[in-house]
Amino acid sequence: MQTTQLIDKFNRKVNYLRISVTDRCDFRCVYCMDEQMTFLPRAQLLTLEEIELIGRAFVELGVTKIRITGGEPLVRNNVMQLFDKLGQLTNLKELVLTTNGSHLHTLAQPLKNAGVKRINISLDSLKAERFTQITRVGQLSTVLQGIDTALKVGFERLKLNTVILKNRNEDEIIDLVNFAIDKGIDISFIEEMPLGIIGEHDRAVAYYSSDQIRQVLTSVFSLIPTTETTGGPAKYYRIPNTETRVGFISPHSHNFCESCNRVRLTTEGRLLLCLGQEHSVDLRRVIRANPYDIEPLKQAIINAMEIKPKGHDFDLTRSPVILRYMNMTGG
Repeated sequence: MQTTQLIDKFNRKVNYLRISVTDRCDFRCVYCMDEQMTFLPRAQLLTLEEIELIGRAFVELGVTKIRITGGEPLVRNNVMQLFDKLGQLTNLKELVLTTNGSHLHTLAQPLKNAGVKRINISLDSLKAERFTQITRVGQLSTVLQGIDTALKVGFERLKLNTVILKNRNEDEIIDLVNFAIDKGIDISFIEEMPLGIIGEHDRAVAYYSSDQIRQVLTSVFSLIPTTETTGGPAKYYRIPNTETRVGFISPHSHNFCESCNRVRLTTEGRLLLCLGQEHSVDLRRVIRANPYDIEPLKQAIINAMEIKPKGHDFDLTRSPVILRYMNMTGG
């Protein structure tokens, strides 16, 4: 039985790694990035081989779950090679993906073949025009086609990730849950993360809490609390007589730091110890100073647990202390 060697100074065991493989995306969601983004030069990104080595090091240290994120991970050239390699790692129990769904209609089957077990799909509106307004460029029909293709392929679980913004899409909360029920999939509502400065979008004004969403839902549905977990921060509820679980990820209203079991690898190789803090270790430097040698890499990861902070400090009333955008961090 493999046990984790990654325990921070607050005695939290880290068994979950989120990897951002690219900061690029084919959408420009209003809460994630500015409309005119400057992306990192490709030379600054980790290579796919370096990402695979880091993934292997974490698994050897007891991590059992890896989530591939972006940006939009499926826009990275040759990214399926990485899925194939990670899917072969002994002791990795879960290889999962977060995507905007725009490429699932062509890549769902290869992802399943590579060993991806679950997929989270971002979906903030079921109205085509509004969907394009929120994503600035996305087409709802393409995402819906991707969801249907993924359902046919037969992953262990699909889940919608939804960000509700006041005066944008709060009127669709019930419709989105009904859509999830109709498809037999889960849905999580995520409070907006205040990362990066986004000119036209006032996060304090747009903020819509998990408690407000739950109040809307309980006017229509029975929500039965459950201790079920997918290894992340979501608190889940069951809707009776359906296959659907409703999750709430609440970094503002219900801080979940005391049970944090995860770290994040950014596109340029920084190991972030907390989503809402800048404590990090440059794993790219370690790798390139010790080519093909996994032991210094593993030691750097172990040492990094000493600087994992107790928690984040999100505050919507002030300008973000964290200037990096969510697409660089890994959604």
